[in-house]
Amino acid sequence: MSSIPVPSSTAAAVPSAGPAGRSFLGHPVGLGWLAFCEFWERFSYYGMQALLVLYLSNHLFLPEHAGSVAGLQTLRGWIEGVTGPRSPQQLASVVFGLYAGLVYLTPIFGGLLADRWLGRTRTVVIGASLMAAGHFLMAFEAALLPALGCLLLGVGCFKGNIAAQVGDLYVPGDQRRASAFQIFMLAVQVAVIASPIVCGTLGEKIGWHWGFGAAGVGMLIGLLIYLAGRKHLPPELPRGQAARAATAPAERLGREGWARLLLLVGLLPLLMLSIVGNQQFNNAYPLWSQKHMDLLLWGFQVPVSWLQAVDAAVSLGTMLASIAFWRWWATKRREPDELSKMALGSLIAACAPALLILAAQQIESNGAKISPLWTLGYTLINNLGFANILPVGLALYSRVSPVRLQGVLIGVYYLHLFFGNSFVGWLAGLLDEMPGTQFWALHAVLVASAGVGLIVVKLVFGKLLAPQPTQAVAS
Repeated sequence: MSSIPVPSSTAAAVPSAGPAGRSFLGHPVGLGWLAFCEFWERFSYYGMQALLVLYLSNHLFLPEHAGSVAGLQTLRGWIEGVTGPRSPQQLASVVFGLYAGLVYLTPIFGGLLADRWLGRTRTVVIGASLMAAGHFLMAFEAALLPALGCLLLGVGCFKGNIAAQVGDLYVPGDQRRASAFQIFMLAVQVAVIASPIVCGTLGEKIGWHWGFGAAGVGMLIGLLIYLAGRKHLPPELPRGQAARAATAPAERLGREGWARLLLLVGLLPLLMLSIVGNQQFNNAYPLWSQKHMDLLLWGFQVPVSWLQAVDAAVSLGTMLASIAFWRWWATKRREPDELSKMALGSLIAACAPALLILAAQQIESNGAKISPLWTLGYTLINNLGFANILPVGLALYSRVSPVRLQGVLIGVYYLHLFFGNSFVGWLAGLLDEMPGTQFWALHAVLVASAGVGLIVVKLVFGKLLAPQPTQAVAS
């Protein structure tokens, strides 16, 4: 599964650092500092995420421990008021889903905070500090909810603003900007591979709090790197100038422009369905795997969290393969538009949970545990599809959005991850109520229905979202 940096919710014209005397892979040296900082931030985030649902379902939400968690009974009352009674595993999945969803909501407010009041540097530092505090608070069972709150606020302050600083290194029209974000994403993907191995092993083999502590140390390293490299980053824009930029006269959208905006919002339910198979890999899949998968390898019990490292490595490879494939395709024939790619990606991704129907049938027929090779099959198919969903959708929203609303519309785009992760948390609760064959068949149908829906949108509204003449020339 690909981890995409969340852009700032408002676009401010920050002066570019431009090319420096020293360079990093042909880019301003500030890119190296930002990428290295982002590596450690993502190491901490995904290291903690690899353990969270396992920690909650296998330890903290069990009856003998749940009473020590401050505020949990109130939260449980709110959740069960909507969903009905929840088992420890079901409650863990819902809480995980809410957390994973809110991560994609808070950057909207973090971007506004930086653009209007504090500036990017202060907001990033505050975010990194809050995230480190959240990781270390996870060491105390009673502090679970304050810890998650610190992490959510920290991600909101950090993610969008550090990604915006990458863009601010380049003047408008600098063709290196796209490759800069690819380098930035490479650091993210390496972190996603490393963090489950380090934090997951410590958490599952030594103690849960050792894994969370390692995530906290990683975040502190990232903060120190950010502060050390500050002189190489873009200068801050005065708040007054940012406020005037935000209130500058706006272009008129017209009827067609408003229709495009409404269509972008209307796509969110389909986008939400398109990701449920991918997002479930962090929620129900590890719980299902620890119960039904033979993870004993040459006498060593492989931690369940390592499966996420496998997924991250496969995701990196499939993303590179997808980019190479479409470049090759473009040399032979016309490249499909974004809606076509997203529909194709959804239909491919639907085959991943469909594959697990076969694994579940094997489990139900003889009761034996299945091979971890099923994980490789699931991640390979899912990530081949997902490589053409999330980043391609980001490109669509970025292209279609009016310049003055681009930041806000990108934030709106990420709302499908908020709703999708919340929905996935509820779906994961069905794992205790459904046979595995039905559970994974449901996910296959939901993802496939997104693909069909996107095809319908393409047929009915394709011209409305097609590149405009000026865009076609620019591209």
